[in-house]
Amino acid sequence: MSRYNPRTLVQTPSVSGWGKAAAGGIGVVDGYGTATGGIGAPTAVTISSVNYQYLTFTSSGTFSVTKSGLFDVFILAGGASGGRRSTINTGTGGGGSGRMAWQTLYLDIDQTVVVGAGGVVQTGGNSNGNHGTYSQCGNGAVGGGNGGGGSGTSENTAGAGSGGGSGITTYVPVGANAGGGGGGAFAGGGGGGVVGVGGNNSGNNGGAGGTGYDISTVIGGGAVYVGGGGGGSSSAATGGAGGSGVGGNGCSGSTAGANATSKGSGGGGGITQGGSGSDGVVYVRFKV
Repeated sequence: MSRYNPRTLVQTPSVSGWGKAAAGGIGVVDGYGTATGGIGAPTAVTISSVNYQYLTFTSSGTFSVTKSGLFDVFILAGGASGGRRSTINTGTGGGGSGRMAWQTLYLDIDQTVVVGAGGVVQTGGNSNGNHGTYSQCGNGAVGGGNGGGGSGTSENTAGAGSGGGSGITTYVPVGANAGGGGGGAFAGGGGGGVVGVGGNNSGNNGGAGGTGYDISTVIGGGAVYVGGGGGGSSSAATGGAGGSGVGGNGCSGSTAGANATSKGSGGGGGITQGGSGSDGVVYVRFKV
C-alpha cells in the first residue's frame, strides 16, 4: 500500500516565464506591469470592457518601467515621401507607409524608444522619394517606408513606393504593404499602406495609396487611421487618393503631391515636388 495519496497534475508549467520574477503588487493586473514616459501622464481607456492605460511617444525618449510585467507595444515607423518629376510627360509613385508591429512583451527594465522620421519633401530633378526611418522600443524595431518612384526617364518607368522594408525589422510586422505597379502612360502607382498594397495606375490615372490601420483598436475612441500609402500622380488625368484618407494624394497635372496627414503615412507623388511622409509613433499599453 502506498504511503502517499496520488497527486494530479492540474497545469503544465510554461518555460516562457523561467528566470523571470512574477509580476505582482498594487497596480498590476493579469500579469501586466506599469510604466511612465512619453507625452504627459498615462491615458486611461476602456476597450472591450478591459481597462488600460497607455503611453504615447511622438519623439524619441525613455520608457520607464515602474513595475515589471507584460506590456502591449505598438510601433509604427516613419512614412516615405512621394516621387517627383521635373517634366510632365509621366507620373510618379506615392510614398510607402512605415512598417508596423504590435506585440505583447515582458519587460523589467527601462527601454529606449526611437520614433522614426518621415521622408522629407522631394524637390530636386527626377527623383525617387526619401525613405522614412525606423522606430524602435528596446531591442525591437521596424523599418521605415520606401520612397515613391519618380526617377524614370520615360512614361513607362514611373515607379511606386513599397510600404515598409527599409531599415531593420526585428518585431514581426503587421500586414503586407507592397507598392502598386507604375509605368502606365503619364501615371504612377500608389505606395503601400500598413494593411493594404498600393493600387496600380488605371490608364492615365494614378494608383491609390494602400489602406492604413485603425489605431482605435490599440488606444480606443473613434476610428483614426495611421500608416496610409501615398497616391500616385498623374500628369494627364487624376492623381490617386491617399490610403484611408491619411496618405498624401497624388497630384493631378503639373502640381505638387500632398503631404501625409497622419502618423507613419506616405506622401503623394508630384510633378513640381513630392509630398512628405509623416513621422511614426510608439504606444505602450498596460492593463489597470
